[in-house]
Amino acid sequence: MSEPSSYLILVIAGFLPNEIWRWLGVLFGRGLDEKSEIVLWVRAVAIAVLAGVIARLTLMPPPVLADVPAPVRTGAIAAGLVTFLLLRRSVLAGVLVAEATLVIGAALMGP
Repeated sequence: MSEPSSYLILVIAGFLPNEIWRWLGVLFGRGLDEKSEIVLWVRAVAIAVLAGVIARLTLMPPPVLADVPAPVRTGAIAAGLVTFLLLRRSVLAGVLVAEATLVIGAALMGP
């Protein structure tokens, strides 16, 4: 299979089905109060799922991530958590800082 067709399959099977749910969420979530119980619950579940994925990637890393030393992986989590807490519980900021820390740490500790 050629590389362009692989990307096409990835977009059709991976991106588009998820994008439909994002747009439906935007459409139906417009009128919701950000302080309502359902929105707070959905946000909590989303953060919990993200934390679970991060924990799994750290404790049982896939082969590519397994080459990065465990202290770098856990340090990236710590940096992301501190950023999350310092920047008014911003999930985006926490994830970006953790990712940058992981990439820089992996580059510095290279093979």
